[in-house]
Amino acid sequence: MQLELPRRLDGGRRQLRRGGFGSRSEATETLDLARDVLRLAGHDQARRDDVAELLLATIRAGQPLPDIEDVRRRIRADLSLTGIPTLAEYLTEWLAGLTVEATTVAGYESHIRVHIIPHLGHLPVDKIRPRHIRAMLQAIQTSNAELLAAKASPDPQVRIGATGRRITGPGTLQRIRGTLRKALNDALAEELIAGTNPATLVKTPYRRALPMIWEDERVAEWRLSGTVPSPVMVWTGEHLISFLTYTAAHDPDLHPLFHLIAYRGPRRGEACGLRDRDVHLAKREVVINNQITAFGNTICQKPPKSRASNRLLVLDADTFAALAAYKAHRAARQLAAGPDWPATGLFFVRPDGQPWHPNAVSARFRRLVRDADLPPVRLHDLRHVAATMALDAGIDIKVVQEQLGHSTSTLTRDAYQSVSKHLHREAADAVARRIAEAGGRSA
Repeated sequence: MQLELPRRLDGGRRQLRRGGFGSRSEATETLDLARDVLRLAGHDQARRDDVAELLLATIRAGQPLPDIEDVRRRIRADLSLTGIPTLAEYLTEWLAGLTVEATTVAGYESHIRVHIIPHLGHLPVDKIRPRHIRAMLQAIQTSNAELLAAKASPDPQVRIGATGRRITGPGTLQRIRGTLRKALNDALAEELIAGTNPATLVKTPYRRALPMIWEDERVAEWRLSGTVPSPVMVWTGEHLISFLTYTAAHDPDLHPLFHLIAYRGPRRGEACGLRDRDVHLAKREVVINNQITAFGNTICQKPPKSRASNRLLVLDADTFAALAAYKAHRAARQLAAGPDWPATGLFFVRPDGQPWHPNAVSARFRRLVRDADLPPVRLHDLRHVAATMALDAGIDIKVVQEQLGHSTSTLTRDAYQSVSKHLHREAADAVARRIAEAGGRSA
């Protein structure tokens, strides 16, 4: 018996050969079965390749050809035919076996459900190649372009169809690849795949957005056209003072938290998770060694994101005054509540003493920015205000790195290398003065 199978992806021939039949009719029946199994794949080239490999594997092993109904069932269910799980099968089991934080699992699950399985789930895990991953990333970018075109369409029905949908940004693309890389690293450890993790050979089109200052001409353009020039925008000192003045009058419960982030640069979760025992007002110090993270409506406390994030912040006089006033105000509320006041151990709490949900803090921040008629920034961008103000004041980059909790000064330098024209003007003037002085000495 001999049957020509679909060619390999590299163009090489595949032939199914088997001998030793007791009769011609037995050989014919086996050949017909092989053809029927192959037909199950239809015109799907990837499935025809799978079926061909399945047929060859059974012949090499000296086993009977596979049961046609079993193959049909596995094709309909999009399951692997060769015993090696499909990527969808593997990732489903991989997710269920993870022992990491719930928020991390939620991120992985979203990437896998929304992107990885729809594009790559049908492939056996050992057949994943860099070209498949690149094709997935390209398809996502193509979908982004189509969505942006729909949102800008002159047809209102097309725009309505795009309502509520968001593009998959460069940062998310990088995290999708990271999820796949992590899963395939584990598949390597389990010896499901051999050689090199294909996800490590694929680069994502991602550049960290650098902060831009809301200088006067940018604010004027934003008020005229609504254009925000960068995903990461930073207020000037005047904007910050306007905001803090407004929040002191309109949201005194969150005003001191915003003040702390803007002046000393803790992350949102670190500010929400600041504990009473870590606020040392007598020494004008705050220790950052706890944070609050959110998983849906559930919040939990955990250590900061890295070793460098465990740090001490020295308080300036203004921040000290803001925290001291807040602590006195909170004590009065606690006294009025009596035994009903919850013992969270947290420094910043809601008026009823319960912890702040980080997302609620961000939502309040956005509303306050809008109500104060200030150019839009994210709550996280208050950290950028703290950094740019420090650099503008001439603070050493190493000190700013430690204040922000960055693991290296390289990250700090890369993020803030071009934030203010003022710094560049000073540098240009300093060079010009130096040249003029040198010219004067040589004259």
